[in-house]
Amino acid sequence: MREVFHEQLDSIFLDLADICGRVKAAVHLATEALLTGDIDVAERVIGDDVAIDLARERVEDSAFSLLSLQQPVAGDLRTLVAALRMVTELERMGDLSVHVAKIARLRVPNIAVPAEVQPTISQMAEVAEHMVDKVSAIITHRDVAAAIELGRDDEVMDRLRRLSFTELLSDDWQHGVEAAVDIALLGRYYERIADHAVSVANRVVFVVTGENPAAVSSNP
Repeated sequence: MREVFHEQLDSIFLDLADICGRVKAAVHLATEALLTGDIDVAERVIGDDVAIDLARERVEDSAFSLLSLQQPVAGDLRTLVAALRMVTELERMGDLSVHVAKIARLRVPNIAVPAEVQPTISQMAEVAEHMVDKVSAIITHRDVAAAIELGRDDEVMDRLRRLSFTELLSDDWQHGVEAAVDIALLGRYYERIADHAVSVANRVVFVVTGENPAAVSSNP
């Protein structure tokens, strides 16, 4: 009976990794729409978010079913509760990708990001997508070392976020308030995707070790 339970628990984590794949695609396509002004790609991201929402519901249903039928304790209970929190974070990452796509759609036929700011936004998008990809592997393999390492990628994102503010607050900024607001929002969206990725990774650390990630990373 316990073997079946753990197979079902592993299945939930595979579903979480699958959602990561969907989120990675959403980040990639939303950025494509943003930098090319392609309204069809933007609409695809917005429409595909339904699939992420449904996948989140399936994970929740599976987790609640195991909670009610198996009444897990200790480490198994910790794993299920973490899975419920993780899937919420992953869904939010998908929602943030939709926000990026909506900015792209709003500015069509123009491109929302001025040319001189595109390198910074592109780098933020690449870091966000890379972090989501790493989270998928972290969930699949329950890789504590990789989860702790992800915090370094987040530091890169924070630096890029500061750079984007420097660019839009520069005396040389000539694109008006509307574009400045777009850049501020976009920076926030990508930064939050990264923050959620770190949070999910930290929950994997807690599932595996039962300890706070900061305590694990400080151990020799």
